[in-house]
Amino acid sequence: MAGKVLTETSLLPAVVLLLPILAGAIVFSATRLGRAFQQGLCVLTAALVTGVGTWMAYRTLQGVVLTTWSNELRVDALSALMVVIIGGIGLLASVYSVRYLAESTTEHPAARRMGTFYGLLMWFLGTMLWGCVTNNVIMLYVAIEATTLTSGLLVAFYWDRRALEAGYKYLMLLTIGITFALFGCVLLYAGAAATNKLAGASALLISDIRSVVQYLPSGTAAITIAFLVIGFGTKAGIAPFHPWLPDAHAEAPTPISVLLSGVMIKMALYALARTVSIFYPTWPQVTIFIVALGAFTMLLGIILALTQNDLKRLLAYSSVSQMGYVLVGIGLGTYLGCYGGLFHLLNHALYKSLLFMCVGAVIYATGARRITDLGGLRNQMPITSACFFLGALAIAGFPPLNGFWSKLTIYLALARAGLWWAAVIAILTSILTIAVMVRAGYRVFWGDRHLGSASVLSVREVPAGMWVPMVVLAVACGLLGIYPQLPYPLLDRAATVLATLGR
Repeated sequence: MAGKVLTETSLLPAVVLLLPILAGAIVFSATRLGRAFQQGLCVLTAALVTGVGTWMAYRTLQGVVLTTWSNELRVDALSALMVVIIGGIGLLASVYSVRYLAESTTEHPAARRMGTFYGLLMWFLGTMLWGCVTNNVIMLYVAIEATTLTSGLLVAFYWDRRALEAGYKYLMLLTIGITFALFGCVLLYAGAAATNKLAGASALLISDIRSVVQYLPSGTAAITIAFLVIGFGTKAGIAPFHPWLPDAHAEAPTPISVLLSGVMIKMALYALARTVSIFYPTWPQVTIFIVALGAFTMLLGIILALTQNDLKRLLAYSSVSQMGYVLVGIGLGTYLGCYGGLFHLLNHALYKSLLFMCVGAVIYATGARRITDLGGLRNQMPITSACFFLGALAIAGFPPLNGFWSKLTIYLALARAGLWWAAVIAILTSILTIAVMVRAGYRVFWGDRHLGSASVLSVREVPAGMWVPMVVLAVACGLLGIYPQLPYPLLDRAATVLATLGR
């Protein structure tokens, strides 16, 4: 259990937010400095964000909560965990993008808009970080809506018919869905302000609302929870609000697919957890609804993944399924459930980013992404093949990889809560995940080559600039599987922030 928490005024929350925003502005304004400068600034900024986030995480482990601008920005262990994940995955995606986009856009009209790509990428990271460090319930909505605008333009970056259609669908569905979150945030603010129990605190600050939420009328609370779940759940890809996700993940450039699946949907789930969890002590029955929604999401997502022939769409639907696990964990509201949910959030960021990079490597080398157009790549792409299978086994929860431990923790949390039906669904989903991922990997890397694919002799392993980030993620998956206690101190603190129904 975390010890006494001390509040400390610090500029670090503002620094981690402003770094990518300023870097994006520089990229947009310094178009004459060339692509190398833009790429270098992007990688450097992501590295600095990761460093600042790591230092903030260290400070939170010492029992300190960092605040800026009269508590408008606030970083506790949960926020620090998200900043580290966003910064780390953003750094690896930025490094990966240097070679991936250099070759894949050479003959593409998008090659003339690389400054736009890297500027938007920086702003995309900045808006996600904003959502994780803000303590203002209305600004939380604004930040998440800002991520929609920046990432929507990146989804449509190639400007072909499929990309534009995916970008339009993405912007339309998410803007409509997130509007419900705005209604929920406004109701939360208005309800807290109307209680007259704040005693000088602010009804806009989530940390202050937590102390008076029990005074909200039950009807207002129910409507608020429903709006927050629909709004933030849409952004997180929770079923049945997920239809935007497969198209966006599939048509976006692979580095953006990595960020969409690796961190953006988790940042939306963070917003959902940060707001809805404050209702658990007064209305614990909400947990059953959240767990049921998570169980439905995990099962539907993997069933839809079973039918996919497009590798990127397959991974997109599996992201829907895996978000169900995270939702189930944090939805329990117990310490063990929140720990398992956050551990799975971290693990999924690692192995899903790895899998999308592997699929991007296959597309880079062969120009194909349909399973039926691929096969026999294991000898020509040994690093990609090994990384893909390791990621596939990790996401399926195969021991001793990292996904096994977070899933096991969620199973135990469900069993302790007496929700055996949800535990059975979670285990069944894991079995189906093994079938989906191993089948796809076998057919792409070990199966017979099909006539529609490129010549075996013309396929080569991707450049080091692409496979090094893949290997880093693969090593991280293995390391956290062998030593699952490594992230324990930060996860323990973060789970304590969310857990409101005891250990």
